[in-house]
Amino acid sequence: MSIKLEKVVEQFYLNLEEGKIMGRKCPKCGNVEFPPVYACNACGSLETEWYEISGKAKMHSIVMPAALSSKPEYKNLGKFAYGEVELEEGTRLNAVVRGINKKKRTELQDKLPVACHASIFQREGGFKTVVFDLDE
Repeated sequence: MSIKLEKVVEQFYLNLEEGKIMGRKCPKCGNVEFPPVYACNACGSLETEWYEISGKAKMHSIVMPAALSSKPEYKNLGKFAYGEVELEEGTRLNAVVRGINKKKRTELQDKLPVACHASIFQREGGFKTVVFDLDE
């Protein structure tokens, strides 16, 4: 990587290069933070540890990208939407979910939440990121 990153961010991206999607787990309360941060948002502990997430998730909402919110680096994703995703571990985040166009959104709207899973996507610019794919 050619950019300087904070240690937790750097380790997250190094793990993606190895095919691992990692968060941070609090040994005091069991809360899992994803994307990873040092402090536990549930109890405030600074003693979190690296934890490989299962990748299993449910998508609770769907927002189609508008012209101004669509990112050019995602052009290789194909059709996608933004959604609120809840990991099996309990963490909720806003994420990119592949395989959703306007027609698919209409089909899924009344079925929410729907199962999805985390995947590693190679972005333009030389680094990988996490996106989600529908399980259906």
